[in-house]
Amino acid sequence: MRYYLIAGERSGDLHGGNLIRSIRKHDPDFVGRGFGGNEMRDAGMELTMHYDQLAFMGFIAVIVNFSKISAIMKQCKADILAFKPDVVVLIDYGGFNMRIAKFAKLNGLKVFFYISPKVWAWNTSRAKKLKASVDRMFCILPFEKDFYKKFDWEVDYVGNPVLDAIKKFKPDPEFLRKNDLSIDKRIVALLPGSRRMELTRVVPILADVAKANRSVQFVVAAVKTLPLEMYSGLSGIPNVKLVFESTYDLLSVATAAMVTSGTATLETALFKVPEVLLYKTAVIEEAIVRSLIKVKYLGLVNLILDKPVVKELFQANMTISKLNEELARLLDDNGYRNKMLEEYEKLYKILDTGSASENAGRLMVQYLKD
Repeated sequence: MRYYLIAGERSGDLHGGNLIRSIRKHDPDFVGRGFGGNEMRDAGMELTMHYDQLAFMGFIAVIVNFSKISAIMKQCKADILAFKPDVVVLIDYGGFNMRIAKFAKLNGLKVFFYISPKVWAWNTSRAKKLKASVDRMFCILPFEKDFYKKFDWEVDYVGNPVLDAIKKFKPDPEFLRKNDLSIDKRIVALLPGSRRMELTRVVPILADVAKANRSVQFVVAAVKTLPLEMYSGLSGIPNVKLVFESTYDLLSVATAAMVTSGTATLETALFKVPEVLLYKTAVIEEAIVRSLIKVKYLGLVNLILDKPVVKELFQANMTISKLNEELARLLDDNGYRNKMLEEYEKLYKILDTGSASENAGRLMVQYLKD
């Protein structure tokens, strides 16, 4: 069968690659094309646009880049119609993919959505639009199934692909040596995100924290798809090192972590690394978000466990003094660390329901054949 797949971010590409491998186990006649990255390409999909052309974060960035996004959307729609897929498989990337879902449905195409948009977080009425445009929804967070039931929509909870990726990961035993890291000093992982806007807002304050904690090794999880100058505020500090495309290796040796809100907060928890969540956006965006948001927490760990396990420092609370205070607790307060680690164990058990990509791939092929 013919599959048109769309992932617009690095994490979506990773999960999309695993999903494609699973689909191919159950559908030997798989033919894939679409938007994504190296992982999806290597899994067997013909790549028509790389996700690094789609990294627009926040309301302001979308408005500023509206003409570019519109052109990409037009290109995507034309490519879908030309390819004539049996199904359009949308992977996360809610704003863009929800529009594609509506377009595909209007053109008589079957639509599957893997990794639900976070409509439960804000503007919950969008769930009705999703239901109208999507044939099957494959969710990765356990509470999403109950959320969609409120809209009389039965969706599939398939498990979490982040846990899949972590289970498959094998750490590099030479990671410390290769990156000239001391085994005698504690390592604090810095995960500033993979979007330009995130780094612009977070890197300066992380640099101040590193300067204030000279006895600690800070290691930045950097990505090659961003210009090196995006990390310039950190790269010149003596106790800071950058490692590229090695986030899991870094988390496997880290004592603590400072993480920008997103999937990385969940990855960090599943690696059993005590962390603090930080997030900063433009003032006007903050006002819009606060008026629309429907959940108590920003971080996935806290959302899934429904309690404040990980400290969230958002906007005005993301100060050097508060970050330094939280970092000290993460490194030196054993009671605090152990309590967080106990909650991480609960989180792991909740998400450990088998392979999400395997479950989703099997179900997708099954639904297509029915």
